[in-house]
Amino acid sequence: MDNKTGFMIVMIGILRREFPAVEICGCAPGGMDMGLKKIGIIANTDKKDAVECTLELRGWLMRRGVEVVLEEEIARATGMTGGIPGKDLPAAVELIAVLGGDGTLLSAARTVAGHEVPLMGINLGGFGFMTVINLNEMFPAMEEILKGRFRTSKRMMLEIGLPGAQAEKPVPPALNDVVINRGNLSRMIHMETFVDDRYLATFKADGLVLATPTGSTAYSLSAGGPIVFPELQSIILNPICPHTLTNRPMMLPPDAAIRVVLWTKEECATLTIDGQISHVIRSGEAIEVRKSKTLIHLVDSPSRSYLEVVRTKLGWGGLH
Repeated sequence: MDNKTGFMIVMIGILRREFPAVEICGCAPGGMDMGLKKIGIIANTDKKDAVECTLELRGWLMRRGVEVVLEEEIARATGMTGGIPGKDLPAAVELIAVLGGDGTLLSAARTVAGHEVPLMGINLGGFGFMTVINLNEMFPAMEEILKGRFRTSKRMMLEIGLPGAQAEKPVPPALNDVVINRGNLSRMIHMETFVDDRYLATFKADGLVLATPTGSTAYSLSAGGPIVFPELQSIILNPICPHTLTNRPMMLPPDAAIRVVLWTKEECATLTIDGQISHVIRSGEAIEVRKSKTLIHLVDSPSRSYLEVVRTKLGWGGLH
């Protein structure tokens, strides 16, 4: 073993010790490819560049000997045959490129939940905190990925327990957040909140956000919550527009079990999962939220750190 290889092994060991939620993927000695030979593509067909970008990426990968499997919706949009349902894609490929915005990636995350296949988010949308690879970086980033020079971060998800008859329905885990919201109601709702069966408070507010570190830059951020490094393990509890001004966001341990009982003079309120799936919650009913056993593996930007992503996305000042 040469000195360079030995140094790489030591550095990877240090990184794994300091950041256990980060996976380091490296080249074999001599710069040999690590053998990514099957890549899937999911794309938001509502985005105007989705079809063109999918065809360009597919052609680029195939010229490099990579087999490309398209999710069936984008396959139809491109006129290609052989597309497969999204639920079957994780078992068929070694990595999935997701073309769209953060909403597309959230939907893809529910599709791959329970599988270890990494998701590579390519931003065709606007903000894009999770789709960290910009369109002009797509091919250089993919070049690095095919050489094995990339990192993935393990993102925790939240498991949701619904009340009453809804408890029998399968509920997908949340990558960003679980939100109780008064919706169209004109009055505040009361949310009696327990952590590990111990009473915390009854929040009188427009709603309550329970977010992962990944979701700390979504709804929770708009409600005054903290930005949390995605590699950390914690649950953010954040009331929305609380009546009591001393109510503030809290960061709870990752193994905390949160139970929220809704009390409202109106008929019901709404529970949303990642802003995409909704359920009706009635007064007197309780929901339970805890860390899911399911993790999502997201490909980090090969060229930018998380700090740089935060700085550029939020328009913070930098050196000139």
